[in-house]
Amino acid sequence: MSETNPSPSSHTELASLAIQALGRTGADIERLVREVRQQARREKRDLTWADIEQALGADRMIMSDDLRWRVSIHEAGHAMAWTQLGIGEVESVTLGISNVGQVTVQRYGHLAQTEDWLTKTMAAILAGRVAEQLVIGEALAGSGGGEDSDLARATGIALDAETALGFSEQTPLLYRANPRGFGDLGLDRDLADKVNARLMVAETAARELLEAEGSKLMQIATQLNEKGVLSGDELRHLMGK
Repeated sequence: MSETNPSPSSHTELASLAIQALGRTGADIERLVREVRQQARREKRDLTWADIEQALGADRMIMSDDLRWRVSIHEAGHAMAWTQLGIGEVESVTLGISNVGQVTVQRYGHLAQTEDWLTKTMAAILAGRVAEQLVIGEALAGSGGGEDSDLARATGIALDAETALGFSEQTPLLYRANPRGFGDLGLDRDLADKVNARLMVAETAARELLEAEGSKLMQIATQLNEKGVLSGDELRHLMGK
């Protein structure tokens, strides 16, 4: 670990560890390495690549085979939609961290944030749920629940389109955003219907995209299920990009 001129094998091991670490923050890696180093010191030995590799594997959530496959389908759907819709570059797709699964995306900042762009963004966010429905026939409850869930994020974008971003057909100049956020949806049935309509359009877009790329969706999900992590380059290779 303290080599000044790493050998080719060291570079290979480092690359392998880097792939396994995808999806984690710098703070996550710092904590993990610190804990592994402390363990090695207690055992009065040097830190090894194998120590870190084992810790990375142990740090992942343990899932049943059924849950792992469902999450693989879900995350593959997200990753494909972000890529095919051309609104972001996928950096990694991982299982077992950050609430079961995670797709890390660098959203493109050079694109015009039009109404079409908003719809594509919602489609990418809903694509995980759609992928589950297409392959398995039902979606997990994990798509909803909290404020950071897929359903909450997509609904928030649709709500902003109607109330704060100037895309409402009837009152585009009226700014109606408020700190309560989703509270208005329970009080204003007309607004709720408009927001839901936007979500349905986005869901349909995600469904059409994934139906047309069904074989690639299965291939990506299978690879993710087997490996637990895919880099953005591996994803794009599987998609023929």
